[in-house]
Amino acid sequence: MATDLDPQAKAVLDERSDETVPRSHTLSVATYRERFRDLFAHQSNEPVGRIQDFAIPGPDSDVPIRTYHPDRDQIDGEKQLDGEGQPPVVVFFHGGGWVLGDLDCFDNLCTRVTNESGCIVVSVGYRRAPEHPFPAAVTDCYAATEWVAENAADFGGDPDRLAVVGNSAGGTLATVVSLMARDRDGPDIDQQVLLYPVVNAERLRTFESYETVGSGYWLTMGSMRLFYEAYIEDPVDYRNVYAFPLQADDLSGLPPATILTAGYDPLRDEGSAYADALEADGVPVVRRHYGGQIHDFLSLTDDLDAAEGAIATIADDLTDAFTAASGGGE
Repeated sequence: MATDLDPQAKAVLDERSDETVPRSHTLSVATYRERFRDLFAHQSNEPVGRIQDFAIPGPDSDVPIRTYHPDRDQIDGEKQLDGEGQPPVVVFFHGGGWVLGDLDCFDNLCTRVTNESGCIVVSVGYRRAPEHPFPAAVTDCYAATEWVAENAADFGGDPDRLAVVGNSAGGTLATVVSLMARDRDGPDIDQQVLLYPVVNAERLRTFESYETVGSGYWLTMGSMRLFYEAYIEDPVDYRNVYAFPLQADDLSGLPPATILTAGYDPLRDEGSAYADALEADGVPVVRRHYGGQIHDFLSLTDDLDAAEGAIATIADDLTDAFTAASGGGE
């Protein structure tokens, strides 16, 4: 590995070696979820202008939503507020292998994106596997994105400036929502921000990072296999591009992307491969690679200095995307 493991990341792994995600693929789903919450929900949040919880109509049941509103006095008006004082809207899909995670687990990430970007962040509590296998999460997330696009002005957002952001399995959902929006003539998405996304299944294609950093560095391939099996009930769905979008024959016409990868993450190489595929089909891509980091490091804001810097960087990418979409770019 060309880049050494960040000493702070190593300290996290050493400190939590008996309780972290790598050892959890042998646990029950209920225990796994509890442990995942213990890992991430304790991270400190930043104060924002306002947080609201409510539910919106979904394809089969109501979908829980949490909105994070920036403090309007802190927004850089030249960058973010439109003529009516409405900030852009970011729809956020949480990670957890489609099995773990909820609206509480990534409060710290959402509050920081809100503050750094000046956007309203809308976090989506989609249905999880194995109780609700593919495509339940996809249909919930797409329905939520449609709802946000139609109702943004009602909760103070700019309906003409919309991005999707997701971490890990949420990164899958963000890019799949972008694909569906293109295919269905759906919401206009200005940017997709994919944070160490899952875009492939091991049985479809193997990557070097699965072998070299597939164990011992937080996320493991053992856990990923559990996630695949929980998420995909019918094996034919492994070939569905709305499950694993690296298989798509045509990625043209998708929103510009920021793709963030970490050096000590088994998903590293598939994220890079997806960036290659997007660029090959003419989609602009900004690559953000953190060679010394582990999977989901952005969520460890209390432990890793690099998390804060990376969040500020993706917030800048969002600002640039919204500026360009508004005709302010070159």
